[in-house]
Amino acid sequence: MAVAERIYANALFGAAQEHGRLDGVRDELHDFIDAVEQVPALRALLENPQVDATNKTKTLRAILAGVDELVRNFLLLVVDKGRIHELDEIVREFDALVAAEEGIVDVDLTTAVELSDDQAAQLLGQIEQVSGRRLRATREVDPDLIGGFVLRAGSYRADASVRGRLERLRRELKGVR
Repeated sequence: MAVAERIYANALFGAAQEHGRLDGVRDELHDFIDAVEQVPALRALLENPQVDATNKTKTLRAILAGVDELVRNFLLLVVDKGRIHELDEIVREFDALVAAEEGIVDVDLTTAVELSDDQAAQLLGQIEQVSGRRLRATREVDPDLIGGFVLRAGSYRADASVRGRLERLRRELKGVR
């Protein structure tokens, strides 16, 4: 992540936190990003370097008329500074700051088979109890695990898979010889 993206995210986070509007700002940012994804012409307009920043600002002001003032001013600033193409990364960094503030840890949960939502919630609930942290998980399936799961949070990796156990056993047996 570029330094500029982190600076923008930190600035918005600080302002939203100061005004007690973290959730609202996060929701409206995501609504805007969804709108830009659903309307390719809007993305093209905002990211086109040949379109004058004044025209982009006028268009945004009209679109964002009913949006939270912090979000509106932030998006206008991002467009004015020519950084709209970095908005997705800025919002990802903002989300990470909000998650950290709320004590939520983003994790990747890889299982050998597809888990139902109830099974995933139960497994994550058990991990939350042990860790004392709230988890927000992205899930994927890797049949090569054979059974069990692998949990990644940043650089931390917990391997409770059958494949992982077999690999550890293989290394132990090699060390015995």
